[in-house]
Amino acid sequence: MSEQSHAGRPAEVQALPITSAVVFRIAVPMTLAFISTPLLGVVDLTVIGQLGDARLIGGIAIGALIFDVLFSTFNFLRSGTTGLTAQALGAGDRAEQTRILLRSLVIAVGSGLVMILLQGPLAAAALFFTAPSAEVAEATRAYYDVRIWSAPFALLNYAILGWVIGLGHAGVGLALQTLLNGVNIALSFLLGLVFGWGLFGVALGTLIGEVIAAVVGLAVCWHFNRATTVPKLSEILDRQAMSRMFAVNGDIMIRTFALLAGFTIFARVGAGFGDLTLAANAILMNFFLVGGYFLDGLATAAEQLTGRSIGARQRPAFVTAVRLTTIWSFILAGIASLAFFAAGKPVIAFMTTAEDVRAAAGQFLPYAALTPLAGVLAFEMDGVFIGATWSRQMRNMMLLSLAGYIAILFPATSLLGNHGLWLALLAFLLLRGFLLLWRLKPSLDDTFGAALSPVPANREGAAT
Repeated sequence: MSEQSHAGRPAEVQALPITSAVVFRIAVPMTLAFISTPLLGVVDLTVIGQLGDARLIGGIAIGALIFDVLFSTFNFLRSGTTGLTAQALGAGDRAEQTRILLRSLVIAVGSGLVMILLQGPLAAAALFFTAPSAEVAEATRAYYDVRIWSAPFALLNYAILGWVIGLGHAGVGLALQTLLNGVNIALSFLLGLVFGWGLFGVALGTLIGEVIAAVVGLAVCWHFNRATTVPKLSEILDRQAMSRMFAVNGDIMIRTFALLAGFTIFARVGAGFGDLTLAANAILMNFFLVGGYFLDGLATAAEQLTGRSIGARQRPAFVTAVRLTTIWSFILAGIASLAFFAAGKPVIAFMTTAEDVRAAAGQFLPYAALTPLAGVLAFEMDGVFIGATWSRQMRNMMLLSLAGYIAILFPATSLLGNHGLWLALLAFLLLRGFLLLWRLKPSLDDTFGAALSPVPANREGAAT
């Protein structure tokens, strides 16, 4: 291309403008997109709940859990694609942006087809670990056998979302997520309740929503790439590039497994304290999840801006991106914690009518209210390390944090019961954040060495 050198980098690199306005142009749309995601589970349960059959409610709850685990495993298609795309954007390499998209789409479709081929063994394994009753297992299969066909499209949507975020088009990302969730919600009500198709209708609505969002997303990608020459297959499947993508994605996958293991351990240990404590913890974990979704928008802004800064070889812009997203993340985390302290008990009362559960949840509410502040640095540093594609460091620090969490968990719960469990969770969040912060400066120095000398920033950039 005329604006690029033969190496794919711009002939003249201007300093990137990194300001709070730039941060929030990415963070606000993505926060709205992420917060809308939990509504899907609420709507599906509400639709099936209207049928008044506990067997069906249990079936959709377990079915949704199965796909949460399956698809979360491949969330690297979103985050890994964002970091690599942002770096190509910063480098001014439009051809590489297109190649990254196509590589991600190939991995998404291939992985989704493998899920379909292995649908029988996957379902058997999931039902073995969840161990529902025969009636609930039958209902789960009715949902699973339809929704599994959405796998290639769901993973395509991950890759497409990661790519448009990497380009900084957060508004497009919000529009695609709104389309996906809106179609899903509308069809779940229509097919599941109005047409009376129950679990089959809800699963079919989800499948159709994923297909429509994927088709529209691919059209958006084509629009962005219409002026770019279609790369050769050999360029898309370049061994070195694919190896890098698989390495980054593999590290993120291991990190995700470790994170899920930490939360699974929390649930299993909490269950050992009795049904009342289990119910209270389940309610309080919603505060943590909402706080996480609330802060994920700024973490996404960190992904895009740090990745772009590395691609543009601009250390000052990188530093400013980290500083601004961190400051705003702590401000929003403080607001979230204050809101949870102030409104926590009314929210608990709304979520359950059982007085004993309300009392137990209220007793442990302060721990849940502190989770945004305890986890904010972890969320922020995750965004920074994903954008920089420092995936190996992120993986290693997650594994170290998990080991520390387990080392704290058992003596804490032996001495303090459920109080110790929540303290261990807070420690897990703090460990994740501070261990990544500890590796930030060395990783930054390794990246911006002699081969990546920084470009002086202008007044809009990172020098200040």
